[in-house]
Amino acid sequence: MNPLLPPIKVFAGTKSRYMAEEICAELGIQLGKMNILHFADGEFEVSFEESIRGCEVYLVQSTFPNSDNLMELLLMIDAAKRASAKSVIAVIPYFGWARQDRKDKPRVSIAAKLVSDLLVAAGVDRVITMDLHADQIQGFFNVPVDHLYASTVFLPYIKQLNLPDLVIATPDVGGAKRANSYAKYLNVPLVLCHKQRAKANVVANMTVIGDVKDKNVILVDDMVDTAGTITKAADLMLAEGAKSVRALASHAIMSDPATERVEDCGLTEIIFTNSIPYNKESKKATILSVAKMFADTIRRVHNNESISSQYLI
Repeated sequence: MNPLLPPIKVFAGTKSRYMAEEICAELGIQLGKMNILHFADGEFEVSFEESIRGCEVYLVQSTFPNSDNLMELLLMIDAAKRASAKSVIAVIPYFGWARQDRKDKPRVSIAAKLVSDLLVAAGVDRVITMDLHADQIQGFFNVPVDHLYASTVFLPYIKQLNLPDLVIATPDVGGAKRANSYAKYLNVPLVLCHKQRAKANVVANMTVIGDVKDKNVILVDDMVDTAGTITKAADLMLAEGAKSVRALASHAIMSDPATERVEDCGLTEIIFTNSIPYNKESKKATILSVAKMFADTIRRVHNNESISSQYLI
């Protein structure tokens, strides 16, 4: 690190400590000491156990369910500002509440905007995140947002699979832009799935748009929650004559019964990043670390360097 710049310190929220430890190992620094005191009624208190006055403070915490993770991050930001940190940067590998990014029916909240307002109100100076559910969420913030892409780790993995007759597919039309970026980079065809939902997390029916016969298919999505869509798409591709179907998703939410669905469906493999801890047993799951990508970004932000070389697509 540049000795002329403010000292850098990295701290972790409770559920993202594993990620912060990997990031610190890549940066060659020690993870900062912080204490979270829990009260009997569920309330908790955040305190830094070392001086951060004048430091550039990075707070690593994904905001996946439950809501304590988000509240913990907000308290960490507030405590850092009150401890006279020079700047506070939230490192949020998985930005939760992002599926509610617009009013798609009357009288609903826009949770992604509310969460961004809460982070800014708490005092965050910058946000570093990865694969937002919708790119426009960056515009909800009034502070800089560094939006990273998991393609940085996924594309090298896809290449080393060396699959012939490769096709990139998306399990729903909403992910067409993301999947198209992969298809263009790899110079392979793109196939779409059109789905209709009966209600949230329940797919009514699905159709394939494109040819998958005798192809090795990779389904691309940003997250897998209950795995209903991704497993239905995989089985549909196989029914249409695909040789094999793999899936990759940036965030492994994997709410029950997702793991059982993945195990029971025709997927050969499902590939995630470690933005969210995935602790369940699945012989089909492969977890790729994004710690190096975040560490490189932190180093570049600290040194006032461009991060554009981080992006493969």
